Amino acid sequence: MDDRGAIRELVQQLGLAAVGAVSLTAERADRLAEDLAGRGGMRRDEVRSVIEESMGRWRSEAGRVGDRAGALLADVLADLGLVTKEQYEELELRVAQLEHRLRLLEPPLPGSNGAPPG
Repeated sequence: MDDRGAIRELVQQLGLAAVGAVSLTAERADRLAEDLAGRGGMRRDEVRSVIEESMGRWRSEAGRVGDRAGALLADVLADLGLVTKEQYEELELRVAQLEHRLRLLEPPLPGSNGAPPG
């Protein structure tokens, strides 16, 4: 596996770990609320509300971790002299636009486009 593949795999694993932690919490939130409410002191809906607030903070943090991982990956790609697919496609479009403008400025070659030579 090349460096790019290893970096991509690492970022994917980080993202999946963050999503997995949040989804696992979502699956167990109701059971946790029932367990805590059963031990007394708070109603189930109060406990569930606290759990939902905590899950919201965790999701927000997971998003920030993903953003930071993406920024880190962009830095690593730049350090390696690589570009993203999006950057490559943008440059490809710009080159095509420049080529088109050049064709508009250049006089036709003799014998091309049905124009007589000379």
